[in-house]
Amino acid sequence: MVEVGVVGGTGYTGIELLRILVTHPHINIKTITSRTDAGVCVSDIYPSLRGFLALDFVEPDVDVLAECDVVFFATPNGVAMQMVPALLESGVRIIDISADFRIRDASLWSAWYGLEHVCPDVITQAVYGLPEFNRDNIASARLVACPGCYPTAVQLGFMPLLANDLIEPDYLIANTASGVSGAGRGASLRTSYCEVSDSYKAYAVAGHRHHPEISQGLGDMSARQVRLTFVPHLVPMIRGIHATLYAKLSDLSCDVQAVFEKHYADEPFVDVMSASECPETRSVKNSNFCRLGIGRPQNDNTIVILSVIDNLVKGASGQAVQNMNIMFGFDEMTGLNTVPLMP
Repeated sequence: MVEVGVVGGTGYTGIELLRILVTHPHINIKTITSRTDAGVCVSDIYPSLRGFLALDFVEPDVDVLAECDVVFFATPNGVAMQMVPALLESGVRIIDISADFRIRDASLWSAWYGLEHVCPDVITQAVYGLPEFNRDNIASARLVACPGCYPTAVQLGFMPLLANDLIEPDYLIANTASGVSGAGRGASLRTSYCEVSDSYKAYAVAGHRHHPEISQGLGDMSARQVRLTFVPHLVPMIRGIHATLYAKLSDLSCDVQAVFEKHYADEPFVDVMSASECPETRSVKNSNFCRLGIGRPQNDNTIVILSVIDNLVKGASGQAVQNMNIMFGFDEMTGLNTVPLMP
């Protein structure tokens, strides 16, 4: 059995991670930390885990975490980097669901996240945890930086086109929308349901902190320089991301549908829908799947890709467990082979 530690178990990402891990047949949850709720039984805060998990939250302790085989960080940005160097030195493998190690340029990270990175030398050890692109490197990684939710949906949508050099990479547009759980569990007037219900709005149009992560990832997939316009929106639902992606085809004769089907033929969590089908966020709710739809309006040179994921699963904790499965040689779908929740 793989001994697992979870740092930060009280947020939406943390509870989603625990929900998946408690039924995983090859792991044992050794410790779950929370500074604010230390001493409280996990199921007292999350009754959905009654009968599945009997642990109490504890204060983070590097010595205790060092006894684990793998430690997940489901923490606010800036927390993981304080503890990761010591844990790596002790031989623990790390999966960070926060943004601390996603961007390779520490100064760029600091500019977008408003914090000084305390271990920029460790960033070079991090492997970006998008399995569909980086599976071989993830398998041998000591530190995995799990992608963000928007970056996952956008990169999976553009990847087959960039990998096959079928679009102009200097004119990419990502028009995205997320449910309110993407903002986290902390109380905020901006994301309270009374404020977002019956409304739809864009935000961070001048610049969103996921932009450099997405641009970095797309650049790794392309042989040419990438330029991306990224505009996020907030929609009145709890879970889900819908990304509508636009690009200019450089090869008008290509069968884009066939390109996507071939590229993702062996990917267990990417579903390329039939031509003219449009994926819905509810079709991936509570699951680790990404569903893709491809359209070509008026058969012109603009290609439209529709990408939907559950932001808490494929966009966060589910993808983290998928990375763990790869790192420890388990079947990739172990603990994740669940049917999406309907209605």
